[in-house]
Amino acid sequence: MFAGQLALTAAGLFAGAAFYVGFAEQPARLHLDDRALLTEWKPSYTRGFAMQAPMAIVGFLLGILAWWQTGQWLWLIGGAVLVANWPYTLLVIMPTNNKLMAMEPVNAGPETRALIETWARLHAGRTLLGVAATLTFLWASIT
Repeated sequence: MFAGQLALTAAGLFAGAAFYVGFAEQPARLHLDDRALLTEWKPSYTRGFAMQAPMAIVGFLLGILAWWQTGQWLWLIGGAVLVANWPYTLLVIMPTNNKLMAMEPVNAGPETRALIETWARLHAGRTLLGVAATLTFLWASIT
């Protein structure tokens, strides 16, 4: 059952990081001017992607392993919910990410701010998926 507890940990870390971005980092950066806002967002996004993308894969694989070991479908469902962040990011969030990454801070303006605000609303979906996976893994742990 160690794989299941590691899957729960991975999902919790994913959800916690996503929650932090949405409820602490994003509101703080919105107090910056448009140039500084974009300048701060770019490396923050890059670091977040580098941490959360593998965490979703690891949690998914551990969920599959826990399902294989126990036969409990909740592990498989939790893993699927966690890895759903990949297609959600690629199909829904990535167009906004690409626009923001292509912008130069010197050219930042109201459009930049609007895109970053849109990005935050879309990113909230990642938080919800992470929380749902965490709760599903927790439920699997106690049943």
